[in-house]
Amino acid sequence: MTPTLAALTGFIAWTLFLLVAMEAIRSKMVVSREVPAQRLQPDNANLSPFMQRLARANCLDGLPVFGGLMLVAAVSVNAALTEPLAFALLGARIVQSSIHLASLSPTAVTLRFSAFAVQMGIGVYWAFLLLSV
Repeated sequence: MTPTLAALTGFIAWTLFLLVAMEAIRSKMVVSREVPAQRLQPDNANLSPFMQRLARANCLDGLPVFGGLMLVAAVSVNAALTEPLAFALLGARIVQSSIHLASLSPTAVTLRFSAFAVQMGIGVYWAFLLLSV
């Protein structure tokens, strides 16, 4: 498997891990009757601050953009353009969502944004490269 496809698979797996974790916690809350099933909101607004952060950290916002760029590179036989930074993008996403889950302190927010900025920079760079071939 190429680094681009491995990073894309890792991005999908990380997204799935966060979604499964959220749904496992929500299921436990429903089964234990902490929260009625019909009261669960997609953004977890009526649940704990951690659950609200988990809903926002799930990577679904970035997967179509960054995953799409990796997929375009792979299927157009241009993966050599994305491979040098593929794992950096994946690492930045894992760092971003991990910090998001851990804290909302000003320092954490700055670090989280920095990790997102890395992803945005890589994404813009990849889009430029892919549009230039």
